[in-house]
Amino acid sequence: MRMTTEEAFIKVLQRHGVDHAFGIIGSAMMPISDLFPEAGITFWDCAHEGSAGMMADGFTRASGRMSMMIAQNGPGITNFVTAVKTAYWNHTPLLLVTPQAANKTIGQGGFQEVAQMKLFEDMVAYQEEVRDPSRMAEVLTRVISKAKTLSGPAQINIPRDFWTQVIDIEIPEPIEFERSPGGEASVARAAALLSEAKNPVILNGAGVVLSEGGIAASKALAERLDAPVCVGYQHNDAFPGGHPLFAGPLGYNGSKAAMELISEADVVLALGTRLNPFSTLPGYGMEYWPADAKIIQVDINSDRIGLTKKISVGIVGDAAKVARGILGQLAEDAGDAGRQERRDRIAQVKSRWAQQLSAMDHEEDDPGTTWNARARAAKPDWMSPRMAWRAITAALPRDAIISSDIGNNCAIGNAYPDFDAPRKYLAPGLFGPCGYGLPAIVGAKIAQPDTPVVGFAGDGAFGIAVNELTAIGRGDWPAITQVVFRNYQWGAEKRNSTLWFDDNFVGTELDEEVSYAGIARACGLDGVVVRTMQELTDTLATAIKAQMTEGKTTLIEVLLNQELGEPFRRDAMKKPNKVAGVSKQDMMVEAG
Repeated sequence: MRMTTEEAFIKVLQRHGVDHAFGIIGSAMMPISDLFPEAGITFWDCAHEGSAGMMADGFTRASGRMSMMIAQNGPGITNFVTAVKTAYWNHTPLLLVTPQAANKTIGQGGFQEVAQMKLFEDMVAYQEEVRDPSRMAEVLTRVISKAKTLSGPAQINIPRDFWTQVIDIEIPEPIEFERSPGGEASVARAAALLSEAKNPVILNGAGVVLSEGGIAASKALAERLDAPVCVGYQHNDAFPGGHPLFAGPLGYNGSKAAMELISEADVVLALGTRLNPFSTLPGYGMEYWPADAKIIQVDINSDRIGLTKKISVGIVGDAAKVARGILGQLAEDAGDAGRQERRDRIAQVKSRWAQQLSAMDHEEDDPGTTWNARARAAKPDWMSPRMAWRAITAALPRDAIISSDIGNNCAIGNAYPDFDAPRKYLAPGLFGPCGYGLPAIVGAKIAQPDTPVVGFAGDGAFGIAVNELTAIGRGDWPAITQVVFRNYQWGAEKRNSTLWFDDNFVGTELDEEVSYAGIARACGLDGVVVRTMQELTDTLATAIKAQMTEGKTTLIEVLLNQELGEPFRRDAMKKPNKVAGVSKQDMMVEAG
């Protein structure tokens, strides 16, 4: 069929159901964006490309449907870098479209030119450049297939002078691959280990959420064995929160119950997780990873298996299919040894942790430091972060989707939310970018317009994405609810400063004259400041109702004291020694 290159591009998108694009308009993409309205593709023109990429991440993670990132070549595309790497470690299949400077002038250092393929080579799961206009549909079809197969962002790079070319072309069918159920021998070996286990534990990761039927398959296996189920850091939605076998999240400020139960395991089934070292760092003073347990690791990517933990069995395959395969090969008496004692132990440990968590009002100081005590004394009537999270939990609907930014106050909340279904908890993941909470929840709302959504961010991280308030108030954008924890500091860095740098707070203080609620109101949105637990619970409930029934976006600015939680990186920090010493008197002043 005879058509233009941009028509071919659009027809491939349509064949794959890609109907949402996020970015900022630019001349290099206008030949295809001009066709978006009549093609049924919605373009969400954001305030910044970095936020656009995180909206795309939130859209796809909340829905399971691929979305597209696109912007002007050069500086528009470079602004995607952080979002793309975030999506890479979140295993989010996104289409990254990067219009390139024209072939005719590339290499001459022309306007808005940068080596876009080289820029993203360590950021994406796959990348390919269109080498000839006649290959437009072929390359795009393959890039979309790679994004889905590898479960990550994939890049198509297109010289801008390849648009508006007339070509003879056949639109290829989508390329679909069946996911592997794992190797026969490795699945059988895993089933044998779990059949013999006295204290089996299942650890669910993102792969369980991404796999079709992953939650149900892991639940059936857990119930067959009466095995407690932990979830990886920032994957609180990888198992039903109300299930009696759910133990909670591992990692930073996670569930002490999960840590205690996995520490007693003799066999761990790590299902759909790459076992990132940060996800299993000690917590609450506990070195909980079971060093002598036999580890079965299941991951779709063979490169991740055995990379961070010593394993007994590695299985390359889809989490749901592997779990079903293991279940089908368990011995008849699998899980019988100590079954009742295990049930009782799980219930006892969970109950004790729930009581402890509900009574945790304040953060502890390390020996020799006093910041948290001083913070409480300075604002004795202000809420602590944990008080805020308890108030929030009281108002959140069970079906809500939430997003969490990176930072101290959001991380303190890791142990609080749980969910009945997957694709409900959006967090920035192990790349750890600030500015994720607001755009991700906007993307989620676009994907799931009938579901209540709430975004969370500390005031430092929120400042990176605050300009999106100027975009999301327009009439065609959906309503969301955003909570900003306001303690006027970069909390994680401040905790580091108290522990290792003698309260030398360099760059940690934020402007107390800024009102995020005021900025929201200036952007035509509702902005509210709250100061007490009851006020927070009531305001959040009202805001969610207004979101769902009146189409109102509300920003809730939560005033908190300056208590600081555990440092993120005890494993990577230490107190420095002064040897030569430095002095401002040694600074050379340049003449003139």
